[in-house]
Amino acid sequence: MKTKENRKGRISVTFIGTVLALCVTLPAIAIAADDVKAFVGARIIDGTGNPPMEKATLVIRNDKIEAVGTKVKVPAGAQRINAAGMTIIPGLVSAHSHVSSAEQLKIYLRYGITTIWSLGDSCEGPAKKAGCTSEFDLREQSRHAAPGTLPRLYVAGPVVVAKTPEEARKVVDELITHKPDVVKFREDGYRGVPSRMGPDVYSAIIDEAHKNGFRAASHIITLEDAKGVLKAGSDFIAHSVRDQLVDDEFIQLMKARNVPYCPTFTRELSTFIYSEVPAFFKDPFFLKEADPAEVAALQDPKFQEHMRNDKSGQWFKDHFDIALQNLKKVSDAGITIAMGTDSGAPRGRWEGYFEQVELEYEAKAGLTPMQVLVSATSSAAKAIGVGDKVGSLKPGMLADVLVLSANPLDDIKNTRKIVSIWQGGAPVALKREASSSAGQ
Repeated sequence: MKTKENRKGRISVTFIGTVLALCVTLPAIAIAADDVKAFVGARIIDGTGNPPMEKATLVIRNDKIEAVGTKVKVPAGAQRINAAGMTIIPGLVSAHSHVSSAEQLKIYLRYGITTIWSLGDSCEGPAKKAGCTSEFDLREQSRHAAPGTLPRLYVAGPVVVAKTPEEARKVVDELITHKPDVVKFREDGYRGVPSRMGPDVYSAIIDEAHKNGFRAASHIITLEDAKGVLKAGSDFIAHSVRDQLVDDEFIQLMKARNVPYCPTFTRELSTFIYSEVPAFFKDPFFLKEADPAEVAALQDPKFQEHMRNDKSGQWFKDHFDIALQNLKKVSDAGITIAMGTDSGAPRGRWEGYFEQVELEYEAKAGLTPMQVLVSATSSAAKAIGVGDKVGSLKPGMLADVLVLSANPLDDIKNTRKIVSIWQGGAPVALKREASSSAGQ
């Protein structure tokens, strides 16, 4: 007769055997599940400003970069991708855009923008689009999306507007319950507050944000206003200074706390360029994503006449060269430049495409192609606060990668010659789905 002890013994042996079997088989399953790719023979520009690596290898394991360099060995079993003659750079990072739908996010991604800082909810105020989705909801979609389907998204939520310090603190306190990635305010007024925000109000916004562990980003236009928000503790200057050339005091205020500077040239461009048909309306790289209805609306003679007579747009046109000069001066002073465009919100600010055009204007301002690339990769990522995750091609970083058919150090417009895009180690479909609609 079998005793209870015997039965217990047999059960214990069986259990231990099962556990040992799992210990042997589980690691094998994990290894088999690894997705390893090796891009071989490429020119690799890592996004940090280091010289390019020629005939180099980039190894991606699952969603992260495992190795990069000229002496890297291809792991056994890796998918080997011949990248001879190609140039590999990090996925582009926009430190100032505006998003309102998942379809819009996909357009950014197909233009090579793999990470976005959306500085103001397009579902608020006059810029609201039909079918708008809030930044916070889109951020959640991005966080849970499969790799290669949506860019990484960081958001400000609604732009803070207030008339008194008390109101400012109340608005900030309500906003931070949603855990924004930054608190954004417009110093020069917005949505029913046309007059400039006084120092007491924007100081309260910045102080309340800082007290609760959040950074503050500032929309400014003039040098005087930029100095004011910097003295109050602003952490990010979200536009060019456009009324006059920056001075030594501004430079020192920026450098004192390493505040990044975001030029947004294409934002200014959008305020006056549609007074006639812009040349890029014939660019296939633009037309592949452009909404035909929006293109047609911007070519309407009545709209063009409106643009020609718009005093605000004319002011930006007259001061555009000052903005270009200021970028060069700020860059030469060693201030961090973070590429951004203010794209994606009002009509004519083309998501993704304007990020590519922005690089061209940074080069026109006098930055070298390498400086431009750094502004659109590691520097923009650092400005957002995610430089330890994206923006450079180093071991341990998330594998957001652009493969180009030409060298952007020869001509920065070569960033548009995209062969493939990889986000989180997964390939991005370069063509939109048949059911998708641009401009949503």
